[in-house]
Amino acid sequence: MIRLGPNHSNPEPIAMNLTRRDFAKLGALSLASRFVPDLHAGASAPRKTGYCVIGLGRIAGHFMPAVRSTATSQITGLVSGHRDKAERIAAEYGVPASSTYSYETFDEIAHNPAIDAVYVALPNSMHAEYTIRAAKAGKHVLCEKPMSTSVAYAEAMIAACKAARVKLMIAYRCHYEPTNLKAIRLIREGALGRVQAIESTFGFNIAPGEWRLNKKLAGGGPLFDVGIYSLNACRYLTGEEPEHIAATASVIDQDDRFKEVEENVSWTMKFPSGIVASCNTTYGANMEGFYRVHGSNGWLEVDSAFVYEGLRLRADYVGAQLDELNPARDPSHFLAEAEHFSHCVQNGLEPQSPGEEGLLDMRYITQIYRSAGIVM
Repeated sequence: MIRLGPNHSNPEPIAMNLTRRDFAKLGALSLASRFVPDLHAGASAPRKTGYCVIGLGRIAGHFMPAVRSTATSQITGLVSGHRDKAERIAAEYGVPASSTYSYETFDEIAHNPAIDAVYVALPNSMHAEYTIRAAKAGKHVLCEKPMSTSVAYAEAMIAACKAARVKLMIAYRCHYEPTNLKAIRLIREGALGRVQAIESTFGFNIAPGEWRLNKKLAGGGPLFDVGIYSLNACRYLTGEEPEHIAATASVIDQDDRFKEVEENVSWTMKFPSGIVASCNTTYGANMEGFYRVHGSNGWLEVDSAFVYEGLRLRADYVGAQLDELNPARDPSHFLAEAEHFSHCVQNGLEPQSPGEEGLLDMRYITQIYRSAGIVM
């Protein structure tokens, strides 16, 4: 079992009763530190925030329709290594040819006033480079999770954005999703009594040849990709930071898909209050993303907690029983996070999931891997 210390790789635990100002001083703002936030406090914006989407793969295909349906945001630039694909999407979203870039010409966005922010939807190992380049171009950054492939890269991303005085938000969409926010609120209000334990899993049976199996591109296996949802959820559900971590990893029957990254990771986290979280992630089986919270007065669970639609909240505690299905359809999660970031950009506010939140998860991933004997 690992004791997390005060250095960069081992963050100190952050208590629930710290104020927002305290967290700002620590440089580690996180949803775990706050009650359910008011995502739309402040003045209205004079115009839509223009986003340049970097990487036109699967997840960008969720983000772009969401942006188009908001009243606060629009797609004003595209970056792709496939010109034909970029031209097709540009025509669909009304992006002029002058605002369509290759990876080599990306830095020219600095001269495009229609682009206020970038959305980094690239393989994990490319997040740091394009976040830093975007910051140097004077553009705000919404970066997909995981933030990076190392603590050092995450710190460099934060430093670059601070130096350029641009905002950096990590796309933890569950932070803005109503079912997850209700679960947080119920726990904070004491509906479950004293929380004792949390269980969470998320995984899928990965197809051979996926870029996620390439360590150079992905940084690691399922912990980086889907296990991070369970890790982050345990933090925002408890409102605490883990002080002890223990982990193990495995590959079943020497599966040829996993020559570079792990197949399975299981880990436990102990929080300062005594809560223990047990988590599992895999690339070897379809494992529904869920979490279950056990308290002295009852329990709460969210099924399909980390996917794009169909989230179901169930609870049984003193005085109430709940069974609620969120009817919202994809891309509602992406719409909420885009609206939030645009609101922050337009009104000079700090995002609810800033770079420091992603940095904390990178520190914990590093500790999990170290405990499991995995070299990053």
